[in-house]
Amino acid sequence: MPSPNTPANPAPAAKKSLKLRQAQVWKQDGNYLRIVRLERLEVEYIYATSHGAKKGIHVVVSKKEFCRLLKNATLLSPTNISPTTIEADASPKAE
Repeated sequence: MPSPNTPANPAPAAKKSLKLRQAQVWKQDGNYLRIVRLERLEVEYIYATSHGAKKGIHVVVSKKEFCRLLKNATLLSPTNISPTTIEADASPKAE
């Protein structure tokens, strides 16, 4: 018999929060989202169909909107990201 101070149905464990970081790669429905620029309220990412793609669609959204996109996405481990991909993100853009 449960004590009066414990609920009959305990709440499910809270999900572990993840920190967004530049160069993270997320997989969602067979497509890849790679964070290129991360600011306080805004995220710029590349939307590509393959993991190693150097080109893709550049998208700028609010951080809140980006987090909503990630609800059904999987974070790929940093070991799967090639160093050339990270260097390409760090290089300054030519205008």
